[in-house]
Amino acid sequence: MPAMPIPRPAGTPEESTHMSPTNADHPYAARTAENIKNSSNADHRASPHTVDRLAAAVLDDRGIVVRWTVTAQDLTGFNAEEVCGRLIHHLVAHPVELRRATQMPSSGRVRLRHKAGGTVEATFRTAEVEGPAEFLVVAAPAHHVADHVHGAALLRALSSQDRITIAVHDMDLTIQQTNAPSNPIDAHAVHPGTRLGDVLCSKDAEAVQTMLRQVLQTGVPAARVNQRVSWRHRPGGQGALSLSAFRLEDALGRPTGVAALYIDDTERVRTRRRLDLARDVAERVGSSLDVVRTAQDLADVLVPAFGDLAAVDLARSVLGGEEPSKRLGGGDLHLHSAALAPTTAVWPARSRRGGIPPFPDHPFLRSFQKGTAFVFSAEDYADVLGDPALTEFHVPAGCHSVLVAPLHARGLTLGAITVWRCGRSAMFDEGDVDLMKQIASRGALAIDNARRYTREHRAAVGLQQRLLPPATTEPPAAQTSGVYRPAAGGAEIRGDWYDAIALPSLRLALVVGDVVGHGMAASATMGRLRAAIQTLADLELEPDELLARIADLVQRLAAEAPSGDGDTVGATCLYAIYDPVTRRCAMASAGHPPPVLVRPDGAIEPVDISPGPPLALSGMPYETTVIDVEPGSVLVLYTDGLIERGGNGSDDGLRRLTKALAALYRPDGTLDETGRALLADLVDPDTRDDATLLLARTRAVPEDDIATWQIPADPAAVSKAREWTTRQLTAWGLDDLRFTTELIVSELVTNAIRYGRPPTELRLIRHGVLVCEVTDSSSTQPRLRRARATDEGGRGLFIVAQLAQHWGCRHGQNRKTIWSEQPIERSP
Repeated sequence: MPAMPIPRPAGTPEESTHMSPTNADHPYAARTAENIKNSSNADHRASPHTVDRLAAAVLDDRGIVVRWTVTAQDLTGFNAEEVCGRLIHHLVAHPVELRRATQMPSSGRVRLRHKAGGTVEATFRTAEVEGPAEFLVVAAPAHHVADHVHGAALLRALSSQDRITIAVHDMDLTIQQTNAPSNPIDAHAVHPGTRLGDVLCSKDAEAVQTMLRQVLQTGVPAARVNQRVSWRHRPGGQGALSLSAFRLEDALGRPTGVAALYIDDTERVRTRRRLDLARDVAERVGSSLDVVRTAQDLADVLVPAFGDLAAVDLARSVLGGEEPSKRLGGGDLHLHSAALAPTTAVWPARSRRGGIPPFPDHPFLRSFQKGTAFVFSAEDYADVLGDPALTEFHVPAGCHSVLVAPLHARGLTLGAITVWRCGRSAMFDEGDVDLMKQIASRGALAIDNARRYTREHRAAVGLQQRLLPPATTEPPAAQTSGVYRPAAGGAEIRGDWYDAIALPSLRLALVVGDVVGHGMAASATMGRLRAAIQTLADLELEPDELLARIADLVQRLAAEAPSGDGDTVGATCLYAIYDPVTRRCAMASAGHPPPVLVRPDGAIEPVDISPGPPLALSGMPYETTVIDVEPGSVLVLYTDGLIERGGNGSDDGLRRLTKALAALYRPDGTLDETGRALLADLVDPDTRDDATLLLARTRAVPEDDIATWQIPADPAAVSKAREWTTRQLTAWGLDDLRFTTELIVSELVTNAIRYGRPPTELRLIRHGVLVCEVTDSSSTQPRLRRARATDEGGRGLFIVAQLAQHWGCRHGQNRKTIWSEQPIERSP
């Protein structure tokens, strides 16, 4: 399109009367003509040089151009000489009669003629200039303004998003521009000059900066990089960010920084984690029919996916297979710790299998029993508990938030799930409470199913378990641990048993037996034999004599059995007595496998013992074997279910037992751990015979706690015995026992000299109790009687019985020993 002439207003100098369509001297003419040539008249694209600068002109109040800028020349192609002094409306492609500049709109869009032909659509604004009656007109290509408008709208939209933070980092990754002051990444405001290390934890900040440096160095954008972060200035502030970044460059393509979009992805990640957690609970909880195992599965699935520490506490009745109490309130829910996760957690105040102290009778407790879950901060929970001791028990160190949910099924509160968050973990919110309600409901159903199975299972093996003694004992002579595994996981009731019986003078009897047959009859026989052995053990019989008497009892039981069942009544038994004073062990076997001795130096050897016939055969003699046992040795007694596997003989099983002991026993380990490890290694899970194992780690009374004096066969020795006793008690610091012990020694020594036969010996033992023993070579049984007022004697044993806590008499080969025990009062 040819350039239109611009008439000069009246009164202006007569110079050029039109604008030249081309101006080869103008530096932008060729470029502008090319731009117009490559564009339509209706949509002219200005050169790249014009998009960064606004065209400006100054008009007087008549609309005459007073001043014309270089950027205006870039926009229209006309220079200042061609425009200044002429009316501005002649540059408009479709002019409107504007007699005065004041009639021009304050803003709008217009098509301007271009010197190279065609038009340029521009957006303009006008403003009055102070001073002379002049106006400033600012214009830019319309499409450029639209881009700016859209870009500004986009930036405003991005800046106003709650989950999106925009940051421009320089080459040193310092933040130069950001929308964070109105929408901070952290509760601590981000402003220009801030670095990520001022906002995020050092580890997380370094991970993000490593990604930004890679973008800065390679120019390859990063898109949707997921990063879990912890805020530096917000306790418990953990979240998830989705990071996108691209490099910024100048006009020459040199990097000037990196722009990053930080999208708060915490809620999406949280929702996904909750769905994953719900799926894991459905898959992992309820696969076992063991109550404790189910509780542990429930605790394990919650850590670390939901919290840092989790505990599952169950009503004691639930652990036993029974229903919990239906009573509400009162504070004491009779809870017992069933599971704790992680399993490596150290929590001094709480035992992994201990009882839970009662809660105060608080209103929240009644709501809890009705199925309501609660969230507390550590401080609020401490206020609810109201007791420092309870707070120490229920609130682990370092935790700031707790969520407590009941395990509620069929209207009953089976227990509670408690989850803690510690350190920089986020506080629990209402979404977490809703999720925990779902988890607790599913967990309660799984635990209730396991509880019902436990009730049925325990009904099958309850009698057997009730007939056995405590698994571990701590008598002075030895530390013992017994382990029993029912046949086929408890499906059948058998008659294996073990026992550890404390005897006078600090001695200990160890018993292991195996009743023939299975079922209720075998368990009943086992119970009767165990009771008989405990009764005979109190008589302090030697092992061979005790087994002989038990064999007679088995014969009577066989005779009492229903017709045809007499041949099924029988048992094998091993009976041993360990004396920590002499450090010797006497034992006898009635058809039972020999024990194994593990010495302190690690040497392992079966005891060479001569087994007698099983207990079903009475009238046959038994032989007592005596061995020396060093302190710290372990005696291993067992039944044949431990060593017999797959039809192999007992010799092969004994070799496997000694080999397993060499591999599994550790002097610093517990006997219970060793026993269970041996059962797991030696016994098949589907075995049809039960297995019993009794381990005893021996102790010895120190030599300094034993005093022995040979008594002359002279009545005058009684006073010397009292003097010797007094000196010994003073040396031991037991002056408070001098009077009573002198009387006891006086009576026992007098009876030994008067009624016994030499040699006679007095022995004192100090070990928790004070034991006084007088031994002579007579087998005469002393008898306690009440003397008449006119009797001159017969009061000796009566006096001993009144002064001592216990007393008695035991017989050995060609000797007897009368003993007494007195408690030693320890100073507080």
